[in-house]
This record gives sequence, C-alpha cells and structure tokens, in this order.
Amino acid sequence: MMLYGDTPPNQTIYIKNIDEKVKKEELKRSLYALFSQYGRILDLVTLKTAKLRGQAWVVFSEVTAASNAVRQMQNFPFYDKPMRIQYAKMKSDSIAKADGTHVPRDKKRKQEEKVERKGRAEEAQQFATANRTRADSNGGSAASFRQGKPSTEEADAAPNNILFVQNLPYETTSTMLQVLFNQYPGFKEVRMIEAKPGIAFVEFEDDVQSSVAMQALRGFKITPQHPMGITYAKK
Repeated sequence: MMLYGDTPPNQTIYIKNIDEKVKKEELKRSLYALFSQYGRILDLVTLKTAKLRGQAWVVFSEVTAASNAVRQMQNFPFYDKPMRIQYAKMKSDSIAKADGTHVPRDKKRKQEEKVERKGRAEEAQQFATANRTRADSNGGSAASFRQGKPSTEEADAAPNNILFVQNLPYETTSTMLQVLFNQYPGFKEVRMIEAKPGIAFVEFEDDVQSSVAMQALRGFKITPQHPMGITYAKK
C-alpha cells in the first residue's frame, strides 16, 4: 500500500481533500481524465473504506509526469474542493514489481495493512487494465492530439467563444467536463442537452481562450472508444 508524507519526487502521487460524496466510478473517470494529460498512468487507486474515503493514488510511468501533476494541479478545485497533492511516501506496488525491487513486507506489517491491501486489490484489479489501455491510447499527453488537421466541419464555423463537443460516452456528466475544461483560462460553463446525449457546449470568455482549450483537448479520450470531437459552435 502507498503511504504519504514529505518525500522526494517519485512516480506516485497522493491526493486528498476529495469530496467523499462523489461516486467511485465517476471519481475514477474524472481523476483519469484530469491527470492522464500529464503522462501515461500505470495505476489509479481509490478505496471505499471509511478510513480512506476522499483520497486517491495515481501512479505515472515517469517521475516528470508526476512532478508536473503535483506542481500544476495543487489546490485545483475538484468538485468544489481544492485538491491537496503530494508525492507518495513509499514506492507503489506497481512500480516496485516493474523494476524488480518489490520486497514482501514483514508479518506484522502485513497484518496491520490486511484490510487496506484487500480493498486495494479488489479496486485496482477492476480498473488497472482499463487505465493502462486508456493511457496507451491517449499516448500520455493531450498534446499529441494537436497534430491532426482540422476537418471540414471544424473549418466551417468561425472562431468564437463557444465550443461544440461531441462523441462523448454515455456516462459523461457536466461535472466531468467542467473538471477537464476548467483548467484553461476563461472557462465559464458547460451545457449538456439531456435529449441529445453525447454532445455538449462549453463556453469561454472569448475565442482566443476557447481556441486554447480546443487545441489541448481535441481528441482526448474519456474512454478508449470515445475521442472527443471539438469544434467551434455554429452561431
């Protein structure tokens, strides 16, 4: 299990002060969508036990990715609460096993962590494979999606402050989109149409700010099968 404290930079970050009312499935998707832009995620763990609610661990493939996430997302308003982020104190099991340094804990330690370890195994097994697949599909950074040429549809609408987002998975919520787009200056609001799932409108202060967000998030995959299509909204 990963612990936390004032430690040197490493591949695993510890996040706390998360709204405990957020459902586990939505929380994992939102955290993945938020942090996968900094690098490839090897593992993402949240636990439902009372002791560990409101906390999460994100394991990156590179220390630089974890460092960028800690620096840029510190105090980010996540579900209306500022995230507190620091490096995990101990190397995660995922990293230790990968580099061959994993050492079984002593019997006393295992007894103390038995309940937490069991919970982590159940949670991580379900999502680790999906997270790795998503990370590989996303290429580790939202920047990779800027390389494609605009489609004809994208070229039709003149630049403006409202973005039209499509090809969203059914389970996408307005809060998840707010988490993604709120990272960019000038964000105002997200509007989803209940009668038309899979699309949304995202408004910014001006067209320059909307353009920055569009270039950064165009093609971002909330799930492996759903790269976001982003264009300027037609007025």
